Amino acid sequence: MEIVKARTDKREYKRIVLPNALQVLLISDPDTDKCAASMNVSVGSFSDPDGLEGLAHFLEHMLFYASEKYPLEDSYSKYIIEHGGSTNAFTASDHTNYHFDVNSDCFEDALDRFAQFFIKPLMSADATIREIKAVDSENQKNLLSDGWRINQLQKHLSEEGHPYHKFSTGNWDTLEVQPKEKGLDTRLELIKLYEENYSANLMNLVIYAKESLDKIQSLVEDKFQEIRNNDKSCFSFPGQPCSSEHLQACQILVRTVPIKQGHKLRIVWPITPGILHYKEGPCSYLGHLIGHEGEGSLFYVLKTLGWATDLYAGEVDGTTEFSFFTVVINLTDAGHEHMQDVVGLLFKYIHLLQQSGVCKWIFDELAAVCETSFHYQDKTPPSSYVVRIASNMQVSYGFEREKNCALPLEFLHLANLLYPQKDWLVRSSLPSNFSPSIIQTVLNQLSPDNVRIFWESKKFEGQTAMTEPWYKTAYSVEKITGSMIQEWMLFAPNEDLHLPAPNVFIPTDLSLKDAQEKVKFPVLLRKSSSSSLWYKPDTMFSTPKAYVKIDFNCPFASSSPETEVLTDIFARLLMDDLNDYAYYAQVAGLYYDISKTDSGFQVTVVGYNHKLRILLETVIEKISNFKVKPDRFSVIKEMVTKEYGNLKFQQPYQQAMYYSYLLLQDQTWPWMEELEILPHLQAEDLAKFIPLMLSRAFLECYIAGNIERSEAESMILHIEDVFNEGPDPICQPLFPSQHLTSRVIKLERGVNYLYPIEGLNPDDENSALVHYIQVHRDDFTLNVKLQLFALTAKQPAFHQLRSVEQLGYITVLMQRNDSGIRGVQFIIQSTVKGPGQIDLRVEAFLKMFETKLYEMTNDEFKSNVNALIDMKLEKHKNLREESAFFWREISDGTLKFDRRECEVAALKQLTQQDLIDFFDEHVKVGAPRKRTLSVRVYGKLHSCEYPSDKSQQLPPNAVQIEDIFSFRRSQPLYGSFKGGFGHMKL
Repeated sequence: MEIVKARTDKREYKRIVLPNALQVLLISDPDTDKCAASMNVSVGSFSDPDGLEGLAHFLEHMLFYASEKYPLEDSYSKYIIEHGGSTNAFTASDHTNYHFDVNSDCFEDALDRFAQFFIKPLMSADATIREIKAVDSENQKNLLSDGWRINQLQKHLSEEGHPYHKFSTGNWDTLEVQPKEKGLDTRLELIKLYEENYSANLMNLVIYAKESLDKIQSLVEDKFQEIRNNDKSCFSFPGQPCSSEHLQACQILVRTVPIKQGHKLRIVWPITPGILHYKEGPCSYLGHLIGHEGEGSLFYVLKTLGWATDLYAGEVDGTTEFSFFTVVINLTDAGHEHMQDVVGLLFKYIHLLQQSGVCKWIFDELAAVCETSFHYQDKTPPSSYVVRIASNMQVSYGFEREKNCALPLEFLHLANLLYPQKDWLVRSSLPSNFSPSIIQTVLNQLSPDNVRIFWESKKFEGQTAMTEPWYKTAYSVEKITGSMIQEWMLFAPNEDLHLPAPNVFIPTDLSLKDAQEKVKFPVLLRKSSSSSLWYKPDTMFSTPKAYVKIDFNCPFASSSPETEVLTDIFARLLMDDLNDYAYYAQVAGLYYDISKTDSGFQVTVVGYNHKLRILLETVIEKISNFKVKPDRFSVIKEMVTKEYGNLKFQQPYQQAMYYSYLLLQDQTWPWMEELEILPHLQAEDLAKFIPLMLSRAFLECYIAGNIERSEAESMILHIEDVFNEGPDPICQPLFPSQHLTSRVIKLERGVNYLYPIEGLNPDDENSALVHYIQVHRDDFTLNVKLQLFALTAKQPAFHQLRSVEQLGYITVLMQRNDSGIRGVQFIIQSTVKGPGQIDLRVEAFLKMFETKLYEMTNDEFKSNVNALIDMKLEKHKNLREESAFFWREISDGTLKFDRRECEVAALKQLTQQDLIDFFDEHVKVGAPRKRTLSVRVYGKLHSCEYPSDKSQQLPPNAVQIEDIFSFRRSQPLYGSFKGGFGHMKL
């Protein structure tokens, strides 16, 4: 059967079924630099045995450790990472997915290691105990996350006998303590779950490679034929977990206390799973209308009333057996006080849809948008592509329950696939059958009779009587009736709710421009005292899309904490004001963003080029004559105040990252000071500030994609006309002294700086460390030495600090680039050890790695160099990816557009001794020229260590930072790459 693919897709596809009933999709892409594989197993957390919550998730962790063929622990991950790849997995309710990508010349060996997951994994007793700690650490990081908490609360308030009700992550208690109390051996239960459920007939494999389909097929047949086929039946479960028969699960209003400030409504209905009617797209149709943001929409009305700042509508948690349609509304303080009116307006809008009937023109318009989106989709990284397809291929025997699911191979087609083979790439993205009755059926399910309303607010503190057992979320439940909701509808404001207008932004010209210049890198097309324009026509992707970025460098925008907050509010108010107009463009695949930057604000427009200029000019017009509306200012100010205040609930590792940014980046203002300023700001302050901010500006512009040189120039000339022309221009050029530069603190050689601080959330048990080693100012030769060190040390660091020592789930070694200043950092979050102890473990690892580096063979060194070269030569997948790469060069001021080619040349000259010398000078513990900064965030479990660590005697080369800003003022700065910005020559 032919597989439907996008018109622009040149790849070849082929489905095969191995003798063991493993179903495989082969993808051949001669242009790819990376190969990838994804195995989807139709076994997930719903298959957890009672009393062993999280066992399926734990099994997913354990398969990474070792196999009979490759018994060395973590050798799979080591091989993948050292050959330029990445690897991961996730456990869902009804499936588990494993995937990796790797440089193409190493694919066969990587695939062989991957196949062993499903043939003969080793699950040693020692590794089992250690990895339970990793699962527990993963759960620890989620305990104070509102997303995880509300998700589990929704599960908790469902039918107890349904697997949806379960806790799926697992923790030390469920995987170690409770099983022991019952006389169970977790490791034996793990092996049992694997042997009984990991059967080839419940697996789907997707392979993405460079070779021909025949070669890939022969590779797959060789590697995967040994997977056992138990003819295992799919796990089946009974229908809806929250249907109206379960009175405790429907017609409820749940008040719950979140961790963060803010008010949120989640209105949830159990519905017929959309996947059963994916061609008719009932949930796409209803989500499009209920979630619309144009004039007359539910959100538009709620926003106008000052009650909501955000709204999402659509299907979530879908399986073939049950699903939910969910509307999530972020409420303002005023909206919280009008909760009944908000819900009343939602049901009024649903009533409007009932009265209007299902509209063919809306379905046709949506179908047209979806069709264009499918046929002109961006190419994505192979790893994410294979995961998506493998999940679409999943076998689901849910509807064959009365039959024997263990079907012989020739009847495999009788089992229900999530999607038939021809639609594996399409999924639900192409609704094409207009069926009013199917849409009406789902619409009828959005009724007051089976609704679940979850209402989150800090205002409910002290008013709740119940606690969810896994996350300790406080909540209370109240029964609501259809008649109560009818009453809310009756008393809700009588606003003009209506259906959206036809979408004028749908592109009709998808032709490709003939790029006159086949340039490989951006060219500086024009430069004036007011702006510079970098231009890069599309010579790679052949897609009718463009990318435009206009960066407003405004010295007055970031001169103090107050001006930075005002700039942030200004950018958000612009987005807010344009929303009902620009939402149509977003639906049609044309996206825009206006956001604050360190030196002002920037406008980004990306998507189909046909009507891009219309949207861009509307945005520019809005900026040039913006008027502050006091009511909208109040709403946005309230939203910003909550957002800034909620930063104290960030994960401790995120707090450590933020402090390291504040310590290293000159001329940056802490959010704590900005939060202090916010209550005193009024609409008139912003109205006075905007003309001042815009009075001096330099516009740095980047235009790329399916746009001709003359169009690009014309766009920027128009923008200059708006801002710089006339007797009283909005913007004047910057004085030479005003060009802003991003400067980074230069740490002193041979000094280890320490910044200890208590975590901002006293309830968070996790501590965190960022151990940063600053190395050099951007330089090709030094860059590749640093990158090669990071590549060779990344996996050993993970293995030692995470797998062996189990310091914490979040354990990362990564490179860092601050405005062209390069370094490397360890990021670790832990409940096991305090930050001071973790710092010692990092140093112990570096000493251990030192030996490994010195003992590295010449072949290993060459292999690492070649892997890094392959990674650098990897082509950009799409216009956004290419534009992000070039824009980084422009915004940092480095302008090394040929960076990858130059760094490859530098790598080819590198010797093993060069790498050792680099390590000895910059990274080795105790190196006299080494520069380090350790940011230590102390969580609840280690708060008692904070005073003693802070007052302890420091070694001679250590300096403790008491105050971030005193430290910054006392330190020298690296030169900025934008130092010669004003003198840039054409």
